[in-house]
Amino acid sequence: MEDAPAVKMIGIVKRFPGVVANDHVDFEAKAGEIHALLGENGAGKTTLMNILYGIYRPDEGEIYIRGQKAHIHSPKDAIALGIGMVHQHFHLIPTHTVAENIILGMPGNFFFPLERVRDEIEQLSDRYGLHVDPDAYVWQLSAGEQQRVEIVKALYRNAQILILDEPTTMLTPGEVQELFEVLKCMADEGKTIIFITHKLEEVMEISDRVTVLRRGRVIGSTNTADTSVTELARMMVGEQEWGEIKLPPREKGRVVLEVRNLQALNDKGVMALQGISFTIREGEILGIAGVAGNGQKELVEVITGLRKASSGQVLLDGEDITNCPSGEIIEKGVAHVPEERINMGLAPNMSVLDNLILKHHRREPFSTNLLLNYRYAKQFADERIREFEIITPSKYTPAKLLSGGNIQRLILARETAGHPRLIVAAHPTYGLDVRATDYIRRQLIEQRNRGVAILLISEDLEEIMCMSDRIAVMFEGKIMGIMDAHEADINTIGLMMAGVRPER
Repeated sequence: MEDAPAVKMIGIVKRFPGVVANDHVDFEAKAGEIHALLGENGAGKTTLMNILYGIYRPDEGEIYIRGQKAHIHSPKDAIALGIGMVHQHFHLIPTHTVAENIILGMPGNFFFPLERVRDEIEQLSDRYGLHVDPDAYVWQLSAGEQQRVEIVKALYRNAQILILDEPTTMLTPGEVQELFEVLKCMADEGKTIIFITHKLEEVMEISDRVTVLRRGRVIGSTNTADTSVTELARMMVGEQEWGEIKLPPREKGRVVLEVRNLQALNDKGVMALQGISFTIREGEILGIAGVAGNGQKELVEVITGLRKASSGQVLLDGEDITNCPSGEIIEKGVAHVPEERINMGLAPNMSVLDNLILKHHRREPFSTNLLLNYRYAKQFADERIREFEIITPSKYTPAKLLSGGNIQRLILARETAGHPRLIVAAHPTYGLDVRATDYIRRQLIEQRNRGVAILLISEDLEEIMCMSDRIAVMFEGKIMGIMDAHEADINTIGLMMAGVRPER
């Protein structure tokens, strides 16, 4: 059956409590093509691919791989059929090394030749520009570095059908282009690439065909050459149009956050912050640009009390909070939107209600005399769910079952409830679709307009440029420069991200 598609899914239905994630979905991908899968968070695209990879089993429907009916009960079955997947939320073991994670589950002797594996990983890293240290422990890596490990892990297995769920978000523009070249080469070799992304420009650049899902149903499939960004956006979100994000003029108030000559070690004991200094005022967004692994993670953790500073100071409204416990920093008005939503932003097995009150449950009116005021907690949760338009079957649903965009809405709803003085937002729109990205950005701007100081960490230069009042660029733990956003240009920022200081 040489002419049969590499993947054919017919009438796929998947139900979760209160939600139909896939509603009689038909999907087809051919050998030798790059097929983009588009849709809002919660549209069902990741669920569909999790079914193909054997993580979920469909309630209805059939799957054919290269013309043969397939019964995929687990990822082991999928891998045996030549299917690989790079997940949006990383499936790595933190206490193992990069090399150990990459070979985990591979056939071979119990004493796997790690030296050979290291050499092969380094060859892959060099070939694809996805540089990772084979001997580093995963818990020591930033989110961007962990994503590179996932991509190398999939490439190491050389799957014939490769699913990539938001694979480029944490890569530099150069690395994205290198990855695209690799994917094109793989497609030229006859491999099938299924590419999930919220970046419409990437779809137009890399894909041969595109399928759009909305609310669990297929809206349409088309050759990429026969469509446009405008048409794809309309298919994703319906007829609603999204306005351009603009920061309204606002008089800046007094200094809220001041960082003075801050130094800190990373998890490997290497100096990650080397004399960082900056200020953020009331009603101001300071955007931090830079490639993952240049100290952004450590900066966020020091400010929020999750990492000790070696030297320097962090001042909040003039008060020294350097190395204070995170709980104390929260009480002083610091909100944190972490880059690791599942692991750090949530208690994933707890309900939406419980997650919404996590930072407030010790205070009145949430609790009195050590007892939780459950009636008020439920009222509070209902109000935040409604205000932030969190799509959930109920407030008692485990938070881990929400889509990425709704998880981020939940975190923002909780973090902004206490009228914070400072919001530290790390990659707040990473992996989100058009609608969710627009919503999160506007929520942050609304907080800025209310006088909140915001530290925005992002590798999306478009986001940094449109969301920031001022922009700082980090490289190897140092601030390469700080500029007003309206005076910044992308070429200068790109050079600073590569370690080149601007000429004065």
